[in-house]
Amino acid sequence: METLYTATVSNVGGREGDVKSLDGILELDVKRPVEMHGQGGAPNPEMLFAAAYSACYNGALMAVAERRKVILPEHSVEVGISLNKDGNNMFLSGKITVKAPHMDHDQLQQLAESAHAVCPYSKAVKGNMDMKIEVLV
Repeated sequence: METLYTATVSNVGGREGDVKSLDGILELDVKRPVEMHGQGGAPNPEMLFAAAYSACYNGALMAVAERRKVILPEHSVEVGISLNKDGNNMFLSGKITVKAPHMDHDQLQQLAESAHAVCPYSKAVKGNMDMKIEVLV
């Protein structure tokens, strides 16, 4: 195995604190969302995870399309990450929505599922959290 890159980020204060990468490129306050009785107005862990996942997944989607020589029109990838509670247990679930107007639905569905199979974030959560995939054309 060859490590290509390692990102290291530290947190002080949990959900009401800040995150900072060791290289200083990323530095953000984080706040509990209003829906969780926080003040909101700043990123939260689920938002940051969704942002990273959407970028990684979209990269996988574009790579799969390129390998298959499929023209992927202007498109977007949305990732929603939900924090759920069942009694005293907390867990994540999510949804990936791929939007590519004017593309064949079945072809986009195949690309989306293939991207899900190769995306490093999708591999990381496989078997650990429920992820749904939706395509919109």
